[in-house]
Amino acid sequence: MSWTRPALLALLAVLVALTLSNGAQLSSSAVSDDKTDYKAAGPQGAMKRIFMPETDAFNFFRRRSRRAVKSQDELNAEQRQRLAADERMKEYHENQRSKYENYAEEEGDEQDERSREGGEQYREFHYDGIDQS
Repeated sequence: MSWTRPALLALLAVLVALTLSNGAQLSSSAVSDDKTDYKAAGPQGAMKRIFMPETDAFNFFRRRSRRAVKSQDELNAEQRQRLAADERMKEYHENQRSKYENYAEEEGDEQDERSREGGEQYREFHYDGIDQS
């Protein structure tokens, strides 16, 4: 049991050292202005797809501010998307309504058939052999 405490402290020291070394590498690459240096020392994998150089981010936000007027092409594209979504919703609701109408019609037909059969059985049982004239 006496070895667990020193082993835990050693692992913690290694973890802190690795964290600090990675943080120093990332901060040095983020401060760098040269794009080739950024690409060489930047984050790997999925992080590379998420983060972009500062100049690209600045151009992105400068190009499109919150109050910027959208171009006519963007407005037309958004309108087409809205119309397509409305059409899909309309088709979906029509499909659901037709399914419900078919279900209600079949249920009504079955109920009519059951009541007709019940009436026939009642007449056969009660009026069998009785002349109605």
